Amino acid sequence: MPERPLIGEYDIYYEKYIGLVSEGNVIERLKEQILVSVNLLDTLTETQANHKYAPDKWSIKQVFGHLADTERIMSYRLLRIARGDATPLAGYDDEAYVKSASFATHSIQQLQADYLAVRHATISLCNGMEESAWLREGIANSSRVTARALAYIIAGHEIHHLNIIQERYLK
Repeated sequence: MPERPLIGEYDIYYEKYIGLVSEGNVIERLKEQILVSVNLLDTLTETQANHKYAPDKWSIKQVFGHLADTERIMSYRLLRIARGDATPLAGYDDEAYVKSASFATHSIQQLQADYLAVRHATISLCNGMEESAWLREGIANSSRVTARALAYIIAGHEIHHLNIIQERYLK
């Protein structure tokens, strides 16, 4: 399984996510996160899930929609880079994605099913990779990144947002 990526394998912006991932097998961390996120969603009412802690912030539904969208993009990058595709990959505007998605109209169950589908696809991709693929690098959003860094970014990004939910939504 891939070791923690080294500085230089990713844009320094992502250090805040990679640093949140505990030691050990990143694929196991991705699997463990499923239980945490599903349990969180199972405890929420629709009203709680639509709550915003400030007018210009996302609701919990929007956060989970954002997690799924971002994981799709990062997993796609991981696939392309792990398979040796050297084509530079574009960035994306997460605010525009959330604004266009109307996650508030989705039920908690729909968001949960979408999250699970994306996460299971990411885990399946990672489980099928050979060791050498984890070290392949490419360009995404104008920055160099390795496949293993992307797996850690996916895991850390979720931890980051779950921490925000705990600190600002569920006090």
